Amino acid sequence: MPTHWRLFKNSLTPVSTAEGLAVDDALPQAVAHNHSPPILHLYTFVPSVNVGKYQDIEAALKLERCRARGIEFSRRSTGGGTVIMGPDIVALGLGINVDYPALKKGVGGVFESLSIVLIRALEKIGIKAYFQPKNDLEVGGKKIAGLSAASEAGKSLLFHTSLLVDFDVGLMTDIMNTPLIKLKDKGYNCFSQRMTTVRRQLGRDVPVDNVMEAIEEAFEEEFNIHFKEDAPDEWEKMTIRRFIEERYTNQEWIFSHKHPRSRMGIGQLKTKGGLLEVYLSLSGASIENVLITGDFFSTSEDLHCLENALKWTSSRKEDIVKNLSSVWHNEMIYGLDVPTLTEAILKAKENQVRL
Repeated sequence: MPTHWRLFKNSLTPVSTAEGLAVDDALPQAVAHNHSPPILHLYTFVPSVNVGKYQDIEAALKLERCRARGIEFSRRSTGGGTVIMGPDIVALGLGINVDYPALKKGVGGVFESLSIVLIRALEKIGIKAYFQPKNDLEVGGKKIAGLSAASEAGKSLLFHTSLLVDFDVGLMTDIMNTPLIKLKDKGYNCFSQRMTTVRRQLGRDVPVDNVMEAIEEAFEEEFNIHFKEDAPDEWEKMTIRRFIEERYTNQEWIFSHKHPRSRMGIGQLKTKGGLLEVYLSLSGASIENVLITGDFFSTSEDLHCLENALKWTSSRKEDIVKNLSSVWHNEMIYGLDVPTLTEAILKAKENQVRL
């Protein structure tokens, strides 16, 4: 007999950035602390944009253009890059225990497992997609969905994705500040050649609700479960309100992870784990301050551990490697390793010396 999962679904009315992200953040909390089975949240946003947890929102977005166009903006709790959202993009949040039997282990395993569900969903509506590491679904070399994940509640995970039913390329180019390294790597000067949508692939209008139904069916088949359509209970509503207050209407949360504007050297690398940026200042030959940021996937605890391992230590390459290795563990930053992080730190050091 299939196991029951809960389904929070809002296909008729787009929700605000604060509400959508707060509900998603409550999902793994409900699994960890409210005795809930896995919860799938399917919905759409009002026209909005959100940056990854470790990005600098002022560096990523032209905020004055967002305000002028009435585009909401915020910072989500999961890693990854900037995501444009709206009524024609399916937003998906999943709260699930990382030890759930059908999930592969690690961040890469979770992406792979859940990408299979989305590939099945797209097949149901006539689109053949595939998983492109580190975190994209592609159709014929063009991105149709981006995946993201974070773990803040013990072994409970929040998985995010945005599936493009339709997309406004002009909006993206108008409001995003894209780093030159990404422009060169991804060809963002020709967005339309690097991205695709459900409607473009099928050549016809496809209702967002139809895509959501395909996703529901794919989850039920892949995990051998049955959804029970539900709504947050009182404990979950309280948790959602707390996240709205503490995060998504809180300027300190939205504008956290600011890049230093001066006096720090910058080391920037495009890596298998995403865009990596290291900001570093020296005091003599020692590292006085270091900030690790970008559009990768990690935890705040692990980033603080790495930064603390470097502060007030020698900036020589061998000492950087030694200090990073002393705290490093597998997938501390998904897709990165000690040599890659060391390279970015040394680039930042070189640029700091030139200041």
